[in-house]
Amino acid sequence: MPAYKKDALLAEAVEEARAALIEIAPREQIGEHLRAEAEGDRLVTHRFAASQPGYRGWEWFVTLARAPRSKKVTVCELGLLPGEGALLAPEWVPWSERVTEDEKAAAEAAS
Repeated sequence: MPAYKKDALLAEAVEEARAALIEIAPREQIGEHLRAEAEGDRLVTHRFAASQPGYRGWEWFVTLARAPRSKKVTVCELGLLPGEGALLAPEWVPWSERVTEDEKAAAEAAS
């Protein structure tokens, strides 16, 4: 993955990113600004701590962009992603692979 130069205007747009999040989440669930990462030319993603019950270690993200020679910041997307150490659900295993022999026998007897 190529390293991109962080666009200064977009990197400084922390309050614009926070304002976009406030439109979809209560203000008290949006924690401190964690970092801004360059994702491409004139494309920066801001990360904020998530202060929501049940989302320990998750982070809000807002990706901002701007056109060449423009000073207008545009919100591309935003949402919630797991951060390092986030509590995640275990990988799904089909019932047929996790059922015990006793459960299979009970299901057959019931039908």
